[in-house]
Amino acid sequence: MKTDVEELSPTRVRLSVEVPFEELKPSLDKAYREIAKQVRIPGFRPGRVPPPVIDSRVGRDYVLSQAVNDAIPGLYDKAVSDSEIQPLGTPEVDISSMDYGKQLTFTVEVDTRPSFDLPDMSALSVEVDGTLVTPDEVEEYLSSLQERFASLKAVQRPVEDGDFVSIDLSASVDGQPVEDAQASGLSYQVGSGSMLDGLDEALTGLSAGETVTFRTELAGGEFAGSEADVTATVHSVKTKEMPGLDDDFAQLASEFDTLGELRASTRGQLERMKETQQVIQARDKALEAVLDAIELPLPESIVDAEISQSKETIQDQLQRAGVDMENYLAATEKTAEEFELDLQQQARRAVKVSLVLDKLARDEGIGISTEELSGYITRQAEQMGIAPERLAQQLTQSGQINVAAAEVMRGKAMNLIAERVKVSDPKGDVVDITAALAAPVDASVAEADADDAAETADAAETADTADTADAAEIADEPAAEVTTGARTHDA
Repeated sequence: MKTDVEELSPTRVRLSVEVPFEELKPSLDKAYREIAKQVRIPGFRPGRVPPPVIDSRVGRDYVLSQAVNDAIPGLYDKAVSDSEIQPLGTPEVDISSMDYGKQLTFTVEVDTRPSFDLPDMSALSVEVDGTLVTPDEVEEYLSSLQERFASLKAVQRPVEDGDFVSIDLSASVDGQPVEDAQASGLSYQVGSGSMLDGLDEALTGLSAGETVTFRTELAGGEFAGSEADVTATVHSVKTKEMPGLDDDFAQLASEFDTLGELRASTRGQLERMKETQQVIQARDKALEAVLDAIELPLPESIVDAEISQSKETIQDQLQRAGVDMENYLAATEKTAEEFELDLQQQARRAVKVSLVLDKLARDEGIGISTEELSGYITRQAEQMGIAPERLAQQLTQSGQINVAAAEVMRGKAMNLIAERVKVSDPKGDVVDITAALAAPVDASVAEADADDAAETADAAETADTADTADAAEIADEPAAEVTTGARTHDA
């Protein structure tokens, strides 16, 4: 077999393949055997029909086409191996000539991994947040803990800002009651602004048993946007009573006997939390530094496939939530053009990330163990709320187990980047990421960090931090965005 390679672009090639007819004989024999089992010809038992009879009754061209279809995958693999290319995505095959007794010729166009060099990572540097916990941060945490153990106490005085009230509400438009704007026994914190415009001002100064009527615009329902007369009646007024910050509170809110012990434990917990955040930040910033140092062409068909998959995912999520694209764009304050541009940018970055991490993994010979893959599947199953054995079976049956393996491998490559790039804190002190990655991490701290990341990351960064936020998985997990890349890049 002869294979010629033509470079169509830095990320796409055309293979021209010539196959002597003799190399098709195994597939041709197989085609005759399969067809002989299927046809029913008088005088011959199924499976015993001679090739000449099949040629005359079915057609030699049909037999040849079946043989070629059977042979093409293996011939393509051999052509790829002989030409030493690294294909990506689905190849486009075009058969040039297919005549019985003559050589088979076909061409294949396929995207390939671009050729590029990784930078000297030791020459790159990033700065991450420090891990120093201030006394104010400790007190802020303890204050939030006090809030969780606060109780409501009834007071006999007019309503003040911040009070909790029990109220009845009713609304009417042009003297007609609005059916979906009637409620009783509502609990509401004055000053929160979470209900109707003007409600906070109307309630302030009222006492239990008093009623007030004010005019406002309804926000929802049949009369949304209409001016309505709203009547509010106060039934009770309560204020939040905070527990004292003392030893009794420490015993109530924790396993500690004294406030000093609780304060010391809080400081330690916040320090571990910051250390976890520091590692996550180092991984993300180190990867970004490497990406910025590399210019490489991207396979456009792979980018397009990534965009299409992202669109399908978003549309599926919106459909399940009962939201259409128009409302989604309004909620995110984006135009259709901005939405498309964001998808393109995220897809291009996802593809670039996966290409860089894959190359590093190949260059460094990074592999994964059965235990690492099993651990990854177990954690994913826990997040999905299903048994690990079931998820493993699903991945195997769908042929996606290699995608899971790629995610673990890319996570290890990402850790290697963080270890090689110089990481320092605001004081200029070098952060030992290798030691940090090897250290055990408190799962509760990891969960808290994940919550913080979800609240503070903007839409473009959420996909990057979703998986890295779980500190328990830092040692062998990639960013979620890398998962996206694996979805379309494995060939």
